Parts: sequence; structure tokens; C-alpha cells
Amino acid sequence: MNFLNKHFIFVRFPIYLPIIYFFILEYFPDYELHLIALTILLLAEPHFGATLPIFLNKVNHPYILQKKHQLIYGVIFVCIFSIYGFFQFKNIFLLIFFFANIFHVTRQSTGILKLYNKSKNLIEMEYILYLFGILYFFIGLMRFYTPIILDEHLLVLNLFIIFLIILIMVILKIKQNKIMDLLTFFSGLVIFYPICFVDKPVHAILMGVTIHYSQYLYLTYLIDKGRNETFIQNLVNFKFIFYIFLYGAIMTAFTLISKNNSVILSSLLIIPITGQMIHFYIDSFIWRFSDSHNREVSLKYLKV
Repeated sequence: MNFLNKHFIFVRFPIYLPIIYFFILEYFPDYELHLIALTILLLAEPHFGATLPIFLNKVNHPYILQKKHQLIYGVIFVCIFSIYGFFQFKNIFLLIFFFANIFHVTRQSTGILKLYNKSKNLIEMEYILYLFGILYFFIGLMRFYTPIILDEHLLVLNLFIIFLIILIMVILKIKQNKIMDLLTFFSGLVIFYPICFVDKPVHAILMGVTIHYSQYLYLTYLIDKGRNETFIQNLVNFKFIFYIFLYGAIMTAFTLISKNNSVILSSLLIIPITGQMIHFYIDSFIWRFSDSHNREVSLKYLKV
């Protein structure tokens, strides 16, 4: 087992990221806003931006035209729905956004399992991840949308969730799953666990999901680099890095500006949110490796 290779550090078990986030939030609370802004700038928005160079690459042009109803008209519909929903039924739209976020992240976690794990319990692990995704969604709903779960309930809630996680891990270990496979599974299992104890929904979305951001950024980097036939493989793909961080800087700026009390400026939040909804939608197609096209233009560059 090699715990120092890049796939392990950035994809299979980047647990250090939410730990760092928690440490800063807990012991340096005066820097909370800086922590949120930097996480959005360096991880969250670049990860959303990484979808476009993967999707719009020339290798996908025939595929996009072949599936124009889903990949052209569908994207337009998502844009219109996001803008209309944000202004006409904002609370319901944000709930839809929250659900889409959890589903998207959980789906990637199951995809990571399929990509790396050779466990005989793979299907069982996938079902557990989706069940926990549903569980975290309802916990978030009952904590931040309709306050049913109050602060005095958090101790019992956390003890219950921790007990479930430990029980599942012990059972899977008894079934002789490899440590590496268990750690990859554990990463997906705890991505949304912070929703059980943080006091603001933004931390529930950002803290654990730093795992997801790391996974996505590293895998899309490999795909973009692999597709460039003229690229010297040992060099850094600066073009891709420049683009995603430029996208991240622009969208982070819109997010920060939207915190203004002005009605017009606060409405600018719809720009990054629409980008995120498009990301959720497009990813449901371009990471579908049951499709031979995606296996040919993407999967083959993910050397594991």
C-alpha cells in the first residue's frame, strides 16, 4: 500500500482538508470570513470552473451535437430555471440547489469507489453512501431550513451518526476489505458529516466537501493534460490551472459582492449559483463511464 502517491493524497483520502478547515474555524474564529473566502477562491469555484474545459474540449464536440437536446438545450433550460427560480421562488430553489449539491457530491463519491476499489462489497458501499446522503440532506433540512433539530439535540445526533459510521467500518473490515478501500469509502461517508455540528450552513457545504473539490480538481487536471497530445507529460499544465483559478476569482468576486445590502448587488449571487447548477447538470453526462465515448476521451487518462 502506497499512502504517499498523488491519487491517495488528492483523491482517495484527502481527509486533511476538512481537518484543517475545522482547526482554523475552531481555534481562529476571527478569521471565519477569510476561511470561507479562501476556500471558495482556491477550491470550490475552481472546481466548478474545471467542468467547462473538460466539457467543451474538441474531443466532445461531436458528442455534444449528437446529444444536443441534453447537452445544449438542457444546459439552456438549467440556466433559465436557475435564474427564474432564484428570483421567483428563492427558498424552494435554494432547497433544490442543496439537494442537487448533496446528490452530485454523493454520486462522485460512488464514482471514486468504482474507479479505485476492488472490494467485493462495492455495491453495498455505494448503497450506504446514498443512504447517508439522504440522511445528511434531512439533517440539514431539519437544522437550517425548518429548525426541528435544535442545539440541545446535537450531542445525541452526533453520537448516533458516529456510532453508525464506526459500526459500518467495523463490519466492512470484518468482511476483509482492504484498508485503502475502506479509507476511500470513509472519505465519501463523512463528506457531509459537518452538517451535524456546524452552526452555519455554509460550513456544512464547504468543510467536508473540500474532499470532493480536491478529488475533482485532480481528476480533471489529469484528463485535460492527457487530452493534449502535444503536451509534455512531465510538465505542469499551466493553461488549465490559469483558467480554473481565473474562473474561481471572478465567481468568488461575484459571491463577495452579493453580500452587499443593495438589492441589485445581492442579486449577483445568481451568477455563481447558475454556474454551479450547470456544473451539476453537465457532470451527470460527462462522468458517465457506462458511455463508451466518455471511457475513450476521459477514463483512459485516469491511471490508477
